Amino acid sequence: MSFQFTIHEQDIKSSARTGTLELLHGKIETPVFMPVGTLGSVKATSPKELKDIGFDIILGNTYHLYLRPGDKLIRDAGDLHGFMNWDKNILTDSGGFQVMSLQQFRKISEEGIRFQSHIDGSYHLLSPERVMEIEQNLGADIIMVLDECVPHPCTQEYAKESADMSLRWAERCLIKHEQLGGEQTLFGIVQGSVYDDLRQENAQELIKLDFPGYAIGGLAVGETKEDMLRIVKLMDSVLPKNKPRYLMGVGTPIDILENVERGVDMFDCVMPTRHARNGQVFTRKGRLTVRNGEFKNDMRPLQDDCNCYACRNFSRAYIRHLINVNEILGVRLTTLHNLTFYHTLMAEIRDAINNGTFMEYKSKFLELYTCSKKNYENL
Repeated sequence: MSFQFTIHEQDIKSSARTGTLELLHGKIETPVFMPVGTLGSVKATSPKELKDIGFDIILGNTYHLYLRPGDKLIRDAGDLHGFMNWDKNILTDSGGFQVMSLQQFRKISEEGIRFQSHIDGSYHLLSPERVMEIEQNLGADIIMVLDECVPHPCTQEYAKESADMSLRWAERCLIKHEQLGGEQTLFGIVQGSVYDDLRQENAQELIKLDFPGYAIGGLAVGETKEDMLRIVKLMDSVLPKNKPRYLMGVGTPIDILENVERGVDMFDCVMPTRHARNGQVFTRKGRLTVRNGEFKNDMRPLQDDCNCYACRNFSRAYIRHLINVNEILGVRLTTLHNLTFYHTLMAEIRDAINNGTFMEYKSKFLELYTCSKKNYENL
């Protein structure tokens, strides 16, 4: 296994820290945000553009890539790196989160998840062993165990049964992963919904399996911000300090700052690309809906101090025009801007931690971005 995690600086006022992940396809500075490439492509961008922005790792979606074009085809194309011409790192999830949304088309048991394809209605089984085979074929650098992401709200009884089953699945994934060999890094996923005792118990049992890294799953699914932050803070006190922590599916710039403070090293979310397709961009002064009429004659860039391709070359008025007449370039420009915003945010966070000024940076960022930190739970 080609994996190493080194911590460089630990903030004295919080649990924020900087580090380096060393994987087969290069080094990654943490805390890091990972763009989501569900179908083998980060929407509206090319691999070269992602590299030009500075990203060293992106995500692929096991469920979707298994169904189309198929993991064996991707394996034969030189795995996902070769298939999409991306020579940097890739993380693939296990597909459990996507299957959760199928509800009436899936059945969960000790065996795994039986589901009906949303594409053609065909039936499939995602067992822990099968997921490890699929993820090996995809060839990602970091892969995830199969887990059940329970909806919110759910009863404590259901959350415990699910977390216990996910733990047994994780052990089966680990056994199969070791049998398959290879250099992929397998992360465990902590479940337990919003119940502190379940989260702590699940994390402690996963730690016994000695995964190289741990994800916090089952959040950003409808719970309150208070619940999310409480669970992440709890995980900071339980999970090993010398291993990376990955908060799955999170989030907004504010979510990232709050959870870096609580010791998270890795984030992913579709938000920057999805919002871009809806004509919304992130700026230091908050989110801006550039498709709105108020920007019809606005010749300023999306953000004055942004160095992305969109801000260096085009006005809000032009980008608004493109989006409102459904020109593809409009969505590409908003996407490039949003991804640059997120990448810049992470670089500034790392610099602040290394300089011992993270809490001051966070305070100033939130003051400008939200006008009031107290509004966080209402965003």
